[in-house]
Amino acid sequence: MKDSENNTTAASLSPGTSTIFVEPEFEKGVVVKSAQEIEEPNLDPRLGLPNTPSSKKLNAKQRPTEVEVNDSEQNEPLYIEFGQGDPRNPVNFLPSKKWAITVLACFSTLLASSNASTYNLGFDSMSVELNCTEFQATIGLSLYALGFGIVPLVTASFSEEIGRQPLYYISATGVLLMYIAIALAHNIQTVLIARFIQGAFGSTWATMVGGTIADIWQSHERGLPMSLFAVAAVGGTGLGPIYAGWIEMDSRLQWRWIQWIQMIITGFYLILVPIIMKETRSSIILIRIAKRMRKKTGNPRYRARIEDERAKLGTLIWVSCTRPIHLLTTEPVVASFSIWIGFVWGVFFCMIESIGSVFQTIHKFNTGQVGTVFVTFVIGSILGFSTNFFQERLYRKNYPTRGPEARLYLACCAAILIPCGMFIYAWSTFPHVPWIALTVGITIFIYGTFIIYLAVFTYLADCYGPFASSALAGQSLCRNLAAAAFPLFTQQMYAKLSYKWANTLFGCIACILMPIPFILFFYGPRIRSRSKLSRVVMQSLEELHKK
Repeated sequence: MKDSENNTTAASLSPGTSTIFVEPEFEKGVVVKSAQEIEEPNLDPRLGLPNTPSSKKLNAKQRPTEVEVNDSEQNEPLYIEFGQGDPRNPVNFLPSKKWAITVLACFSTLLASSNASTYNLGFDSMSVELNCTEFQATIGLSLYALGFGIVPLVTASFSEEIGRQPLYYISATGVLLMYIAIALAHNIQTVLIARFIQGAFGSTWATMVGGTIADIWQSHERGLPMSLFAVAAVGGTGLGPIYAGWIEMDSRLQWRWIQWIQMIITGFYLILVPIIMKETRSSIILIRIAKRMRKKTGNPRYRARIEDERAKLGTLIWVSCTRPIHLLTTEPVVASFSIWIGFVWGVFFCMIESIGSVFQTIHKFNTGQVGTVFVTFVIGSILGFSTNFFQERLYRKNYPTRGPEARLYLACCAAILIPCGMFIYAWSTFPHVPWIALTVGITIFIYGTFIIYLAVFTYLADCYGPFASSALAGQSLCRNLAAAAFPLFTQQMYAKLSYKWANTLFGCIACILMPIPFILFFYGPRIRSRSKLSRVVMQSLEELHKK
């Protein structure tokens, strides 16, 4: 041990003290604390619910250490934390750096969402070349959503072990390789397998971006970044088809070149990742600093808290798989919102599947024109993005009196917009009705979908605090399972019921679900007061305000 090289300016610890060790000379910016000085709750709140809002302090004997020394006074770990204004703390990144990371992260979400719908525009040439039915090709859309839904339950915990940055590399590489596999496929089975794997890799781009934004932006700063994320997730679904339809019409390109062009864009993104995307998970950065300090000083007492407090990867994966399901079945707020967004997202994927047949059958659109119709997805998302500024003002104004329910003003409006959009879409499916009426219905529906999508993230995050990741994983599972299931019966439903009555059925179901945001808006506090998890978060916030 090289304690002589441990150049700190504080005195050595004596038993029972809580001396703060200020930043070492060889590692500027960090603060070293004793175990007694640590007052924050456990860093992995998912692993257990504390009995009180303030978790009990862990003493040194409860924290494993790797050092074995004869002097018991020196047996206590020295935990490092970011000092005030440390530029390595992701929250303290320069604004330009924060926005560069945010834009690139949202671009990855845009790639993932556009891939879902772009694939559909190549069905005609794919069916001929691979000798498959349109239904078999549609399974590829469902499998992509299925990969999005179930794989994050397993992979979400890997950021605990290796950080976020490596997962961006892995996801981009996996998605790129699957583009190659699909573009070179000689049978539909290869395409379907590759689509599922591609959805599995691409799911990280949807699930991890919210965490990246939370890493670098304070809670009161996240409104605009989260809105951009929602634009990428919802509006991005409409960008790919705009050019994919015209590629499909070129007999020299068709469905394979849709995949090649997507691959080229992903390759460009992969080049940008090491240049722009930095590690944003603070616990991983602190682990690296602690390892560097141990190496420089030879003193193994320097540690990051997460090194002693995180659970094993297997335990984290088990919790990530089971807790979202537990919340879905025991938390009324999570269950109701998940059912609502699940239905809306299922109809959203039905629309992706049906727009082609609707406009080609009724208005004789060609494939390029059908792709252009998807610009309505972008317009609807931009409308949602624009009005979210109004929602943010209402939230800041009314949060002191309404709490998290101040997030739901526009969600209540969206509950009305969704069935309105579906009814317009349903009753405009006649040759004598101008095609623009269909696009109006689609735009209104997408507008409402955007509002709901964003409200789910912000409202559940406010309600469940440190447990929000599990709550959001629950709604994501429900949402993507619906997205996987709905396209499988879309064409059969339209064939049996007609476009008019099938979409009317969707509109009626939307009307049945309409009261959900209103009930949460008016009775949310009472419902949450009966929730064990949400009650802990509410009590913690009350204690924080008292301080």
